[in-house]
Amino acid sequence: MIKKLIPIILILTFGGAGVAAGLMLKPEEVAMLDAENPCGENPNKGDEKAKEESKPTKDGTEKYEYAKLNNQFIVPVIKGDIVRSVVVVALSLEVTAGSRDAVFQIEPKLRDSFLQALFDHASRGGFDGAFANTENLIRMRRALKENATKILGDVVNDVLVTDIARQDN
Repeated sequence: MIKKLIPIILILTFGGAGVAAGLMLKPEEVAMLDAENPCGENPNKGDEKAKEESKPTKDGTEKYEYAKLNNQFIVPVIKGDIVRSVVVVALSLEVTAGSRDAVFQIEPKLRDSFLQALFDHASRGGFDGAFANTENLIRMRRALKENATKILGDVVNDVLVTDIARQDN
């Protein structure tokens, strides 16, 4: 009979100790995070320009809008005559307020231009090795922004790489 009670007593003892430890170590009430900055401190310390650009202007409109291009770009990386890997890139455009519709109306032309720029980037070795390093991404974004500006004009403020991945064969 005692052999059957020992496991039950141990379970109750250690279970109670676990509950007591959980209650003692429970953190104090956490204040609700600021809705504008849920991460707490300003992650862009010293970058006040970026903060000002995202603020509404005096008439309540945003200075910039974001136009997420509908489909990802798939770029083959070719060495010799063989496809060695495939890079998938998702892009968005930061455009002046009220220009999103213009972006979507001319999206096929933008996609063509962006694909050409991404293929050129791949042929120059931009997706080889450590393809996501800062220099490669800056070069790629600069080429994409130049192409977007040729098509849309000064409406484009920046090209944002929202996702990038390489699948090696």
